[in-house]
Amino acid sequence: MQVPVEPQMSDDTQSETDQTNLSPLKYKRVLLKISGEALMGEQSFGINPDVIETIAEEVLKGVQLGAQIAIVVGGGNIFRGVQTSAKLGMDRAAADYVGMLATVMNSLILHGVLKKKGLEIRVLSAIAMDRVAEPYIRLRAVRHLEKSRVVIFAAGTGNPFFSTDTTAALRAAEISADVILMAKNKVDGVYDKDPNISPDAQKFDKLTYDELLRKDLKVMDQTAVSLCKDTKMPIIVFDFAKPNAISNILKGTAEGTYIGVTL
Repeated sequence: MQVPVEPQMSDDTQSETDQTNLSPLKYKRVLLKISGEALMGEQSFGINPDVIETIAEEVLKGVQLGAQIAIVVGGGNIFRGVQTSAKLGMDRAAADYVGMLATVMNSLILHGVLKKKGLEIRVLSAIAMDRVAEPYIRLRAVRHLEKSRVVIFAAGTGNPFFSTDTTAALRAAEISADVILMAKNKVDGVYDKDPNISPDAQKFDKLTYDELLRKDLKVMDQTAVSLCKDTKMPIIVFDFAKPNAISNILKGTAEGTYIGVTL
């Protein structure tokens, strides 16, 4: 009697099957915003290796769950455009361009750490520098995400006078992200005052965009918040130092503070 032979699956089919078997995620495509200051940890300048290692581990877990992750990283750990331009008497636009270059440096370092974890990463720069990064093209970024590559957006929007918060809001809308994850260092959400200074600070579990603007809570600049409001892009502010925080958010577990259209 002839024994029936089961059809062999190609690598692509196997990959699709593996993706199907993954647990369903509440957020499939996310934009992770990391401030330059968060990379410093307890230092006053540069990058704390333990911090960037923690971030890399959390991103790895998210990718392993099947999420598509894009990242915008600030440059404040290297250069603060507004503050430094005032002290040095620099032109604001010139100072902002220096700040954009600082984000490229951070992006390339993050690329190296993530690559060491075995991830596929692409750095896309809003300022042309083809020796170290691909040019930012929206459809190219989306295609990289669809291929399960981590995408790092460098050099801000490519224009002065716009923060990396605004970059995060813009890129999230462009790639049709499900949510923006605002990573904070040892601050697990949005408070009415600085919890590191005021023990009586009250945490908000949920906020609307209008409440965020009206209360003038320093989560992200007003231009970025207004753009998120216009595009109805939800924001979750969380502590990236908390183990499995990103994974929990992807699965739908409440973490940090949720900011959206309604409560």
